[in-house]
Amino acid sequence: MADEGLRPIIVKRIKKGGGGHHGGAWKIAYADFVTAMMAFFLLMWLLGSTTKGDLNGISEYFKTPLKVAMQGGSGSGDSSSVIPGGGKDLTRKDGQVKGGDDPATRKKTFNLTAAKQAMEREETQRLQGLKEKLQQKIESSAALKKFKDQLLLDFTSEGLRIQIVDEQNRPMFPSARAELAGYTREILTEIGPILNDVPNKIGLSGHTDATPYFSENGYSNWELSADRANASRRALVQGGMQDNKVMRVVGLGSAVNLDRKDPFNPINRRISIIVMNKKTEEGLMRDAGKLEIGTGAAQEGAAELEPGPPQARR
Repeated sequence: MADEGLRPIIVKRIKKGGGGHHGGAWKIAYADFVTAMMAFFLLMWLLGSTTKGDLNGISEYFKTPLKVAMQGGSGSGDSSSVIPGGGKDLTRKDGQVKGGDDPATRKKTFNLTAAKQAMEREETQRLQGLKEKLQQKIESSAALKKFKDQLLLDFTSEGLRIQIVDEQNRPMFPSARAELAGYTREILTEIGPILNDVPNKIGLSGHTDATPYFSENGYSNWELSADRANASRRALVQGGMQDNKVMRVVGLGSAVNLDRKDPFNPINRRISIIVMNKKTEEGLMRDAGKLEIGTGAAQEGAAELEPGPPQARR
């Protein structure tokens, strides 16, 4: 009985397991599933929003990536490739080209010779139109028609030439003087406004015949022809021609006769009006730009050209 009282008391503690399917491991699996689904839907969205050109570029690249990278070819630098260097327009299927080969970026070239020839043809047509207009004016104007035999129109290397010539019984100027005769002033007044129809500059030259003429103070055919040309310029401006159209006024004396066989022919006494072409204008401007004029010497030379009283002659 005594041994029965000393028997040890044994307490059994039962440990319960992880609970089977009621544990937390399913949460990890569910998170992996959601992540995979999100990646799948993201991939589907990218595929749906990517253009066909991008997809073709990606497909071509991954078919032979090493060959494309090392040797070039379709997919290397194509504008349809999404690889860097594939061009600006990713929707294009054709490969990119160099900037110089693109018609949109190619620099325009101009044929200067052809352009110059076109300008010369246009100017020739413009001067031809002016000549026809002057001829119509001469035929229709009562003031000019009676003098049409003294009005000569032709073309020279400098442009359209309008010449007003003397007749034996109808001189343009009084003998040995630079004052215009009444009919000469009338002719120039009628012609002046018509010359404004073209942008070309004007040159005037005075001419005498070969009859010798020289005054005591040195006034000769040279000064007389220059004064007559300048008097004609004033009449044109008074008639309505713009003053800034005049580019040259010269006196040629009897150096350039119209009738070379008879230097004393009255027809050699004339006024020439040149409607200059562009080539002549540029030549005068280019030569004038190279000329350097001193102040003192030029003024003294101009003072010496003051005309004295002329002797009787035409």
